[in-house]
Amino acid sequence: MLISIVAPCYNEEDVLDRFHEAVQKVADELLPLGHDMEFVYVDDGSRDRTLALLERLAARDARVRYVSFSRNFGKEAALLAGLRHASGDSVVVMDADLQHPPELIARMVRLREQGHDQVIARRTRTGDRFTRTLTARLYYRLVNRLIDVELRDGVGDFRMLSRRVVDAVLALTEYNRFSKGLFAWVGFPSTTFEYENAAREAGRSSWNLRGLLDYGLDGVLSFNNRPLRAALWLGMGLLLCAGLYTAWIVGAALVHGVQTPGYVTIITAVTALAGVQMVMLGVIGEYTGRIYYEVKGRPHFLVKATNVERTKDLIP
Repeated sequence: MLISIVAPCYNEEDVLDRFHEAVQKVADELLPLGHDMEFVYVDDGSRDRTLALLERLAARDARVRYVSFSRNFGKEAALLAGLRHASGDSVVVMDADLQHPPELIARMVRLREQGHDQVIARRTRTGDRFTRTLTARLYYRLVNRLIDVELRDGVGDFRMLSRRVVDAVLALTEYNRFSKGLFAWVGFPSTTFEYENAAREAGRSSWNLRGLLDYGLDGVLSFNNRPLRAALWLGMGLLLCAGLYTAWIVGAALVHGVQTPGYVTIITAVTALAGVQMVMLGVIGEYTGRIYYEVKGRPHFLVKATNVERTKDLIP
């Protein structure tokens, strides 16, 4: 069985050599068991020497295939490019910063041989700050009430996929991609095992608070239209409240006569309604913006350098 290792890279010059040595060691251990391996690296527009290191690795190891983007297109685009260029019977998706331990690949292979199409590594939150753990748990509890697939806390992109799962994911051509949700959406027999959280070996994570919030919002909006439905129900509820409030005002005027209207009540009502309207417009705008990106049909990424065949996302 040929196993493809797909590893997106962004400014990973400090750790890339160590990562490749680690996956090479795993490949050497699996070779006597009848498993060959290829390494597919995707340079997501790095600003350091990541591309130069990939070129050196490719010259030294014939199993290395690399794709380098013309600029930073994001991890989702890098994952897509890696899956498109992976030719293995099974594909392992993992980060190149060694937070996904390469030694777990052998365990994935054993579970894959039992007939599972997806072997998913779920990290524990050992060592995480209490606030981060609590926030993550609340997010997953909320998002699973909204979306059409189930997302599990601690489950990320680190997993082994069968060829039919890879082909199914590649058949989903949407521009706004949320791979964690796409892997769950395609289904197929899956199994999950836990591993201890590992620290980043070198460099700094490119994720910040804003990026995490945007990523979380993508998860909510990519697999349902319930925020739009909620906006509709909220509007109808406010309309009902306005009708009841109007009936109460008219009734009070008939019984007690016309009284001076309260300034605070008016300001509160106007401000609240204006805020609700802005929230509704924001929800509608998010979905409209996604439609805008989809209909333009732009490629997910552009390639400036590669040692594999050209793809449709590479401008000639």
